[in-house]
Amino acid sequence: MAKAYTPGLLVTRHKTHRVMRRLPISGEVKVSVGDTVTADDIVAETSLPGDVNPINLSNQMSLPPKDVVECMLKKEGDPVALDEPIAQTKGIFGMFKTTVNSRYAGTIETVSPVTGQVIVRGAPLPVQVKAYVGGRVVSVRENEGCEIEADVAYVQGIFGVGGETHGRITMACQSHDQEVTPDLITADMQGTVIIGGARMTVEAIEKAREVGAAAIISGGIDDQDLKTLLGYDLGVAITGREELGITVIVTEGFGEIAMAERTFSMLAAHVGNEASVNGATQIRAGVMRPEIIIPLASIPADDADQQFEEGQLEIGRTLRVIRDPWFGMIGEVSGLPSAPHVLGSGSKARVLEVKFPSGETAIVPRANVELIEE
Repeated sequence: MAKAYTPGLLVTRHKTHRVMRRLPISGEVKVSVGDTVTADDIVAETSLPGDVNPINLSNQMSLPPKDVVECMLKKEGDPVALDEPIAQTKGIFGMFKTTVNSRYAGTIETVSPVTGQVIVRGAPLPVQVKAYVGGRVVSVRENEGCEIEADVAYVQGIFGVGGETHGRITMACQSHDQEVTPDLITADMQGTVIIGGARMTVEAIEKAREVGAAAIISGGIDDQDLKTLLGYDLGVAITGREELGITVIVTEGFGEIAMAERTFSMLAAHVGNEASVNGATQIRAGVMRPEIIIPLASIPADDADQQFEEGQLEIGRTLRVIRDPWFGMIGEVSGLPSAPHVLGSGSKARVLEVKFPSGETAIVPRANVELIEE
């Protein structure tokens, strides 16, 4: 029997989640299999090569490039301080010598008799990789990184900016459809992950940044507010490297849109618990969703096996409509007609029937929905 599939967002009270923590280049892994780590623990570290700084001694000393080597006061591999002499001409009768001081601190990497240039390599740049999620180390790749596993509550968002962070969960809103305004952000939210309801204003985000919050999460954001926050129009690219001082995630979309009640209730149930958050988003090949990860001290007693196959369209599955006229509405699959349906535009498409909480039903193209994975 044929099956139909569609992409979806994962919102679940429990899953066993793994994260791979990798170094950009070979380095030292500081944990072993079986170790228990917290989000702030350093699991691997290395050093990136420092900046390359060329100095054209041939020009500065008015010498042919091949003569530069004989004038060097430092040799390859020697350390050099800022403004320390690195080369000197022989002068005339020991007088009228030309001395060149280094404009950079670092190490003499190369002295070229072909170009007359000296390369000063800057100090190595330390790189430390943190665990990001508290859990247990289940595998280690020598000189590369490790994999961490934890039982977590997990929420995928629609869009985010800002990188990895963590903090305890606090609530700014009392309901899933309440707008996040500056007066809801208080000084005691410093270092926390703030959970909102509906649209969050740029003023609220700025207030959250001022009080030192780690992240702010809500149902929606206006695209103009996002532009104001970033200072530029965001193109089609990967986010997550913005240096905003706070991570921002929307769970539903852009505009006046409330957080799904189920998502809001699940996050509210973990107030005071530590959450790891990453706003990195990529919508092209290699899709990446922003995420909220809440490590669980214990597995929910009523946790059941997965009812549906991941991504499969079936009667009873929860989904969100992602196109007008029902954009943002959440409902259940109530029917899966096999025959193509003629749309208002006159074109034919595979459709499904959605039943909304109000009892209303609608026929929606299958391409216009995304599943909310349990």
